[in-house]
Amino acid sequence: MADLIIEDLRRSFSGYEALKGISLEARKGEFLTLLGPSGCGKSTTLWLLAGLDRPTGGRITVGDRVMADAEHNLFVRAEQRDIGLVFQTYALWPHMSVRQNVAYPLKLRSVAKAERDRRVEEVLALVELAEQIDKYPYQLSGGQQQRVALARTLVFRPEILLLDEPLSNLDAKLRERARKWLRKLHDQLGITTVFVTHDQHEALALSDRIVVMRNGAIEQIDDPASLYRRPATPFVADFIGTTNFLAGTGLVFGDKKAVRLDDGTLVLLDTDCSLRPDERVALALRPESISIQSGDAVLPQGGSPGEKTIFQGRVTGATFLGARYEVDVACGDQVLRVETANLPASEAVSLSIPRGAWSVFPKSERD
Repeated sequence: MADLIIEDLRRSFSGYEALKGISLEARKGEFLTLLGPSGCGKSTTLWLLAGLDRPTGGRITVGDRVMADAEHNLFVRAEQRDIGLVFQTYALWPHMSVRQNVAYPLKLRSVAKAERDRRVEEVLALVELAEQIDKYPYQLSGGQQQRVALARTLVFRPEILLLDEPLSNLDAKLRERARKWLRKLHDQLGITTVFVTHDQHEALALSDRIVVMRNGAIEQIDDPASLYRRPATPFVADFIGTTNFLAGTGLVFGDKKAVRLDDGTLVLLDTDCSLRPDERVALALRPESISIQSGDAVLPQGGSPGEKTIFQGRVTGATFLGARYEVDVACGDQVLRVETANLPASEAVSLSIPRGAWSVFPKSERD
């Protein structure tokens, strides 16, 4: 059952179309992430959901209640929506204690003091800040301030929780801990959450599904694993993780499919991939899908030339990343990036790539 429905949502600013008619649904209790580069429309979408801005076109429905319908000039103001928003900067009142900051939304809703105090203490215990209740924002760490901002949003029990890059101000180590804590809290509460980020690692770690956006439009909606392994467009393949791209021409022999790269190398593909004879295509390949070994290529045990594509190359550079190396290998006119646990023993190497590792896109999409 959908808890949030967005239909043909549009927003223009002085002729500039920031949102180009996006449509999506968030299921009840889902953690849905809007992911994309700066200016793609993700924060604009969040502000429209929160009621801080009016759409130029389209419709927003939460549960069984229409929040905005541009065609019928219907717009529910932010304070009349049971939607909570946590800002990137936390926006805590510096002159108020933690208790007062968290209680503020309840005061605006005229909740009685006894009930207000009870709910403040309850939500601060939930975000593990009960002992900080009488402190002020300047006395808290960045991670604690972020949790106060979240507690202030949760205290009035919103139907939908909106998070606008709430982890971006934290350092790398603290951000990793905050990700795990935030996902655990979401699972505990079961609240429908829309999370905005430009950080692919955050999106992959936190989300049930990810909406990849670009230039005000949606490129792909999928679960993290499918998005990573089966990108629908070259942009998604390039934006999520690290990707090698190679250009070539499609070849079809009966039920067999391959691509002849521009340097003449023949790349073998799965038979179920979409490919037409003589079609110009871009091939996408993840670095971890490539096996690397020193010296000349040797077919794997039980293997055959039809199962893998073999490249011969020379190592041109390597970067140590702790648990793995990123190795650049020059194969003819192209350089492939490879992820491996161990550096090859020689400069001359062979690369082995299974036919199912490739994603195939029409060349025009990559140009």
